[in-house]
Amino acid sequence: MNAMAALRQYQNVGVQAQLHEASPHRLIQMLMEGGLSRIAQARGAMQRGQMAEKGQLIGKAVAIIGGLRDGLNLEAGGDYAERLNALYIYMGRRLLEANRQNDEHMLDEVANLLRSIKEGWDGIPQ
Repeated sequence: MNAMAALRQYQNVGVQAQLHEASPHRLIQMLMEGGLSRIAQARGAMQRGQMAEKGQLIGKAVAIIGGLRDGLNLEAGGDYAERLNALYIYMGRRLLEANRQNDEHMLDEVANLLRSIKEGWDGIPQ
């Protein structure tokens, strides 16, 4: 096993341990962190011309945002949840457009939106 494979395995174990111990609040934070990470990685792949990797990473970011949408309680969340749902839909569309058009600015736009949502979420006491 090479050093990079060993490091990835170690990181996977750490993430799995966090998932089992995490509160619902922390799980949402982890999803947001994962989305931001995938967008940043996709931006790097785009800059390096690694189109297949870029597409895979953007696909993962879209899936994460879909997971955040799935976690919304639209019945109990009222207007706030409806607006957040619409924003997540918009973010998913922009990511897909960024993938098609190889547009770093669209990736940055979505990352900034997700970062803003995360900052608000991080301010909620657990």
